[in-house]
Amino acid sequence: MNAYWRVLRSGDFGRLWLGASVSLLGDGMTFLALAWLVLDEGGTGRLGLLGVCFTAPVVVGGLLVGPLLDRFDKRVLLIADSVFRAACVASVPLAAAVGGVPVWLPFFVAAVYGLLKMVPLAGFPAAIPQLVGDRDLDTANALESLSFSVATVVGPAAAGVLVGAVGAPWVLLVDAASYLVFAALVATVRRPLAPPGRTGRTRRQAGRQTPRASLKGVARDRVIVSTTVAFMLFNIADGMLVLVVGPWLAKNELHGGASVLGALTAALAAGEVLGAAVAGGGRLGPASVRLIGLVQTGAALAFLAVLGAPLEVVVGAGFFAVGLLSAPMTVWAQSLRMRRIPPELHGRAFAGLRTLMQGTAPLGSVIAAPLLAGGNLTAAAVTMTCCAGLPGLYLLLASPGDGPAPAAAAGPVPERADTL
Repeated sequence: MNAYWRVLRSGDFGRLWLGASVSLLGDGMTFLALAWLVLDEGGTGRLGLLGVCFTAPVVVGGLLVGPLLDRFDKRVLLIADSVFRAACVASVPLAAAVGGVPVWLPFFVAAVYGLLKMVPLAGFPAAIPQLVGDRDLDTANALESLSFSVATVVGPAAAGVLVGAVGAPWVLLVDAASYLVFAALVATVRRPLAPPGRTGRTRRQAGRQTPRASLKGVARDRVIVSTTVAFMLFNIADGMLVLVVGPWLAKNELHGGASVLGALTAALAAGEVLGAAVAGGGRLGPASVRLIGLVQTGAALAFLAVLGAPLEVVVGAGFFAVGLLSAPMTVWAQSLRMRRIPPELHGRAFAGLRTLMQGTAPLGSVIAAPLLAGGNLTAAAVTMTCCAGLPGLYLLLASPGDGPAPAAAAGPVPERADTL
């Protein structure tokens, strides 16, 4: 735990992490609330459309956000994003209070969420190397993963109770408040988060020391490319599980309603908490691309647990195992990218890579919805396992080793660039 306390005591990072965690808590409640609104109105078909609205705009948003993160202070962008999204999310309970939620409004809110999702999703990791030292990257990245996971343990479980108690529209008020808390905490970060190398002197010094960095150089890094493609395919399976299969099971097979959906999502996140904590604490030692492939293959097999329905314990254990094995993948790969990609490209690179990975989740919704509309749970389970498992096997058996990044991509190889 010493590593975690050391990083959290570095005030600026601790405040940024706390704000992001609170915001993610609200987000974890929002998807369940919106999903329940849509299920009550239109059934499984509209649920698939909601999943697409949540995830498809990420592709457009990622293209716009990256250049902004490499040009402006990240604090300004994070504050503006949080205030705007607070207003959008609050529009649902406001509409409910004055006469009813229009059919289109949940889809609009989901689309805004997807469009701007990359602001914190790329802005936070791009800021991490500016706030912590190289030896603390794994720990800081594990904390980012933990902020996602802990928030989604509490968020969906609380939302499942609150939806039944006060109604889905009013749960969204919590998310609106969480955005404002995030904005307030970001405003307290004292260290400027402007992109490195913005001054003429720094650029001239960097020009004498390293080749000109470019995104083309990053694209030639086989380690980054192979892990990114593997994560893209894994996220298709994850999108099927979280956006469609989980809600469908809760409503049609497990017969527990919103509270069971919250419990399944919480089980997934609880596994992520444990997996990220172990990976960030260094207990597994330096990881290779092949070790990432091993845990991804194991996570793929865990998707088959959905076939255990209507046994809630079996399905819940599968959700937990998927989270447990997928979290280390994220921690190790993110530290790898931070060490291999030049700092002046972090905004565009993280936005681009995360856009590619997050942008595949809508395919999961598109694939799963028609399968489950026909009641074909077995086909959905096999599809999830193949999408996640085949790239995992490639990383395990056929992937290139963890060699140094190409010189054009990263200049001199950073210390420990040969590890994940």
